[in-house]
Amino acid sequence: MAEILVLVDHADGEVKKVTFELLTLARSLGEASAVWIGPGYEAAADKIAEYGPAKVYVADDAELTGYVVAPKVETLQQLAANGAAAILVPATAEGKEIAGRLAVRLDSGVLTDVVGVTGELVAEHSIFGGAVIAHAKVAKGTPIIAVRPNAIALAAAPGSPAVEQVSVALSDAAKAAKITDRVVQEKGERPDLTEASVVVSGGRGVGGAENFKIIEGLADTLGAAVGASRAATDAGWYPHQFQVGQTGKTVSPQLYIAAGISGAIQHRAGMQTSKTIIAINKDPEAPIFELVDYGVVGDLFQVVPQLTEEITKRK
Repeated sequence: MAEILVLVDHADGEVKKVTFELLTLARSLGEASAVWIGPGYEAAADKIAEYGPAKVYVADDAELTGYVVAPKVETLQQLAANGAAAILVPATAEGKEIAGRLAVRLDSGVLTDVVGVTGELVAEHSIFGGAVIAHAKVAKGTPIIAVRPNAIALAAAPGSPAVEQVSVALSDAAKAAKITDRVVQEKGERPDLTEASVVVSGGRGVGGAENFKIIEGLADTLGAAVGASRAATDAGWYPHQFQVGQTGKTVSPQLYIAAGISGAIQHRAGMQTSKTIIAINKDPEAPIFELVDYGVVGDLFQVVPQLTEEITKRK
């Protein structure tokens, strides 16, 4: 079977959920091979093995994590020389940069923000804010495909992958941008917005920063991440890092609840690939209702607390 390389996205030994989605996808395309770059593989080995890679390439030289992006590009470039059929990376900010740089190195085509891939390596894109579904295929070289987090349904396939140690001699160019310091961002108890399977977002209808406690209450009941529309973040009601939309983060959870969000195209572009969408809005003409699976016409200050209470009763 053709080898499909999957870049493992991890931080401090914790593997990001998108990696398991990529391994699930890779198994449907050929023989999945995970690529671990940096120290800490031993702690994550069992978790990675749950998603069925036939092989894991481990480049655990600490030097590889001392520079920006380029060492990962050169590691993948070296492994691709063995004849990989495709290379899958997460469509995160870093993943897209890796994909672009690697495409130049390999003289190959690159596809980004992909939401599905067929066995013939034809990629599916949701574009123009989800209004159009496009299909594309790399015409030259080894396809490099950046897949949107939460686009692939997880499917475990426990196994015992072969582990191969990889040594990478970095070029001088790869060492041009050095990491001089790292700051650990404190994590809350809620899941990461781009990886969460459930997201509850608030918009202009929330009315103020203090009212986001209602949104947070529902999110915590569901074990969900909290998001916000651009209008809410621009107003200073919620931090910009939680903005969902074309100029914010793109999410694709199993369940997306939009409370007090009108549904402007800017916001829809960041969430409309969600599997199930529920909107709560007192305006029956709000554009968001054109998109949803379930719509509730009502005051979010009445609906959301009732919903939170009912979910709590059933837990």
